[in-house]
Amino acid sequence: MKFSIVLLACLFAVAFANEEADVVKEFREVNTEDFKYGYELTNKIRAFQEGHLEGEKTWLVKGEFEFVTKDGKHVKVTYTADDYGYHPKVEHSE
Repeated sequence: MKFSIVLLACLFAVAFANEEADVVKEFREVNTEDFKYGYELTNKIRAFQEGHLEGEKTWLVKGEFEFVTKDGKHVKVTYTADDYGYHPKVEHSE
């Protein structure tokens, strides 16, 4: 469930831009007990996420995504997710 929330947060960055873009870089590695993926688009959207299973049911996830708003502000979100929830840190710059 928490993994889905984190994934949706990353997809939000793509939807927020509301424009078409080409993929500049993309990678993904999915295993039974860990994963990582990332992408970068021509419209300055970038995302990276990795996680690993700790114990039988607990995913520990960390990642970041960034984008430029329509008014030109750069937004970067770094986060972790664990049994205690989603923990984002948002940075804004001109």
